[in-house]
Amino acid sequence: MSVANQWQVGDVKITRIVEMEIAGGTRFILPDATREACLSIDWMAPHFMDAQGNLIMSIHALVVDTGSRRIIVDTCVGNDKERNIPNWNHLQTAFLDDLVAAGYPRESVDTVMCTHLHVDHVGWNTMLIEGTWVPTFENARYLIAQDEWAYWDANEDDATYGPVLADSVRPVVEAGLVDFVDSTHEICDGIRLEPTPGHTPGHVSVHITSSGEEALITGDCIHHPVQMTRTDWCSSADYDQAQGRQTRDSLLQRYAGEDVLIIGTHFATPTAGHIKVLDSGGHWLDVG
Repeated sequence: MSVANQWQVGDVKITRIVEMEIAGGTRFILPDATREACLSIDWMAPHFMDAQGNLIMSIHALVVDTGSRRIIVDTCVGNDKERNIPNWNHLQTAFLDDLVAAGYPRESVDTVMCTHLHVDHVGWNTMLIEGTWVPTFENARYLIAQDEWAYWDANEDDATYGPVLADSVRPVVEAGLVDFVDSTHEICDGIRLEPTPGHTPGHVSVHITSSGEEALITGDCIHHPVQMTRTDWCSSADYDQAQGRQTRDSLLQRYAGEDVLIIGTHFATPTAGHIKVLDSGGHWLDVG
């Protein structure tokens, strides 16, 4: 894997497996992020914004390898899924082959951590075999925050994106592979959940600590680095935009200037950096 797709945090190796990375098409998620508004936030170029002001975003999974545990955080959109977004409908990507190429065949993964249950974070939980959705990571325990499951189990919504729970979540629940956990759950020594609600009711981020080094995998509490400067630009997919902004503000204040690597679940290449304070106010992501 290239340097841009892998990070070492103490004794923990984190590897990014990309399903897709595109410029543009983000206005439905961040409606305030017009080209004109984004062009004035010049620190985002060239990594997170192109020359025309289009935001660049990625959909990827992150494999957290402790040496004794192999944890995959979020599982993208997935192949063969019936989705109401044309670019996500019936995908045929090389995601599983890319996992193998990175040294992580699906059988070797022991934990799947879903930061939340949106369509682009649960897709590869399952795969289609002879017309049936079966668990992709058959030897893994799937971890879902209890509050997150309780909400979606009672508020299933096929109309927005398609039958997400039916094809990507319920099959692993029914297979007995899911553990419903607290939002501060410790996955293993040095890897714990951090509650970051707002985008969804039970949304969590993943905090890694190893040999004096730290990292945070954001999930969608920050969809795009532009929201570090404009925390008021809320996602159209947020369950509670006010709570989402409060979570973002709190996270930025907590980690600004700290030696904590922030790895964005939708941040384009190079994906990770450190939160710094802008002279003009607000924050930015330093990837240098």
